Amino acid sequence: MQRLEHFIDGAFVAPVEDGWLDNIDPATGLCIGTLARGSAADVNAAVSAAKAAAERWASTDPARRASLLHAMADGIEADMDAFVSAESIDTGKPVSLATVVDIPRAIANLRYFADAAVTFCDRQEQYTTATASSVVYDRPVGVIGAISPWNLPLYLLTWKIAPALAMGNTVVAKPSELTPTTATMLADIAREAGLPDGALNIVHGLGAEAGAALVDHGDVAAITFTGGTTTGAHVNQACAGAFKKVALEMGGKNPVIIFADADIDAAIDLAAAAAFANQGQICLCGERLLIEASVFDHVVDGLVQRAKALQIGDPLEQDTRFGSLVSQAHRDKVEQAVGDAVAAGATVLCGGGRPDSLPARVANGAFYKPTVLTGLAPDARFNREEVFGPVVCAMPFTDEAEAITMANCTDYGLCASVCTGDSGRAARMAAAIDAGTVWINCWLVRDFRVPFGGMKHSGLGREGGEASLRFCTEQVTVCTATTSTVGASGAVPSEPTT
Repeated sequence: MQRLEHFIDGAFVAPVEDGWLDNIDPATGLCIGTLARGSAADVNAAVSAAKAAAERWASTDPARRASLLHAMADGIEADMDAFVSAESIDTGKPVSLATVVDIPRAIANLRYFADAAVTFCDRQEQYTTATASSVVYDRPVGVIGAISPWNLPLYLLTWKIAPALAMGNTVVAKPSELTPTTATMLADIAREAGLPDGALNIVHGLGAEAGAALVDHGDVAAITFTGGTTTGAHVNQACAGAFKKVALEMGGKNPVIIFADADIDAAIDLAAAAAFANQGQICLCGERLLIEASVFDHVVDGLVQRAKALQIGDPLEQDTRFGSLVSQAHRDKVEQAVGDAVAAGATVLCGGGRPDSLPARVANGAFYKPTVLTGLAPDARFNREEVFGPVVCAMPFTDEAEAITMANCTDYGLCASVCTGDSGRAARMAAAIDAGTVWINCWLVRDFRVPFGGMKHSGLGREGGEASLRFCTEQVTVCTATTSTVGASGAVPSEPTT
C-alpha cells in the first residue's frame, strides 16, 4: 500500500490537516494506497517555498537549469520500467502504450524545453532609432501553478513544468487525484537530480480544494491548466479577476473527415486510432467520424472490424492493446452517454457495453468495449458534447460544404483530421474548419516546436515551442537615449516607428 505525500521545499510531507484519499487501480477496482488530500494550508506552504526559491532559481544560469532538467530525464530513463508500471496501474492504460508514448514523451518534454530555453534566453531583440536604443528581454514570471489531468499524467505534467523551470520560474503542481503516482516519483527524481529546494513543489488533492486554492493564491503569477471545459471556465474567471496569466487546454469533439478520394484503408486505420487510442481518453481523439456518402458503408464496416479486433485485457500484460477506463465513475459517464444516444435514435454497430469476459485479476475493472454508433444527426447531443471514452459516431456527408458545416457544429475547436488525396481540397478544408490543429492524412502527429491549443470552448492561449516559453516569461523593454530626446518644454519629439 503506497502512501503518497506532498513534495514541498525539497521534502515529502504529510498534509497539514491529515486528510487522505484512496488511490484506486481502475483495472482491478482495488485500493492500492492513499494520497494526501491537500488543503489551502498545504498550498500556502508550497507557494511560500516556491516564492522563497524564485529569485535564486531565476538567477541560475540557463545552461545550469537545462542540465538539471536533463538529469531529471536521465533519472526517468534509468527507472523506465517502474514509471511504465506505475502509469499503467494508475490509469488502466496498457503497459505497451505507456512504454512507447507516455514515459518517452515525458522524457522528451524535459529534454526539449531544457535545450529550447537556453537558445531562447541567448536571443536578444534590439531596435534603434536616431535618438534611442531599445533592448527587449524576457524574465521569469515567478511562481507558476500547473494543474494537469489524469489521462496522460506524466506526459502532460512534464509538458507544463519543463518550460516553466527551464525559463527560471518555480512551480507548484497539482496532478490529478486519480493518477498521482508518477508525479510523486518525478519529485523524487528531481530531488536526486539536484533541483534546488522549492523550485518544484507538488500538492496532491481534489480540484475543488487544492486546485482552487492554487488558482486563487495571490502569490501565484500564472496558471497553466489542462482539463475539462467547465472547470477551465472557473479557472479562467478566477485568473481574470486577479489579472493572472492563464493558459487553458480543454475539451474537444473532434471530427475525422474521410473523402472518397482518400486512401480508404489508411483512413480507416487512422479513424480507429483516433477513436480508441488510450481507450478514447485523449482530448485529441476523434469522437465524430464524417464520411463521404459513396464510401460510408465501406468505411464503417472497416472501422467495426478494427474495433472488434482490439485486444481488451489486463493492462499489465504486454499483448494488451486496450485497457480500462480511468475509474468506475468515468465508465458510468460513458455508459450514460451511450444510453442517451441510443434513446435518441442511435444504432450500436459494435460495443455498447462492458466486455463479456475478462481475466480474473481485472474482472471488476472499469472496462468498456470500443463502440461505433450511427444514426444520429450532426447536432444531436452526443455529437456536441465530449464523452472522453472509446465511442465514435459515424455520419455521412455529400460534399465539402456539408462536411465543413458538420465539422463546425459544436462549441469545441481543438483539432480535426482530413483524409483526402486532393491537396487543394485539403487546403480548403483546413482553412474553413474551426480547430487549432488540422491534420491532413494523419492524426496525433506532434512537433514540439509548433503551437498547440484550441478555439472556442477548447481552450485559451497556446502551448508548445516558443508559445510555452513566452507564457512562462514577461517581456521587458529597456529603452536608452542615445541623444537628448526631451526638449526644454518637456515634450518628447515623435520618432518614426519603422
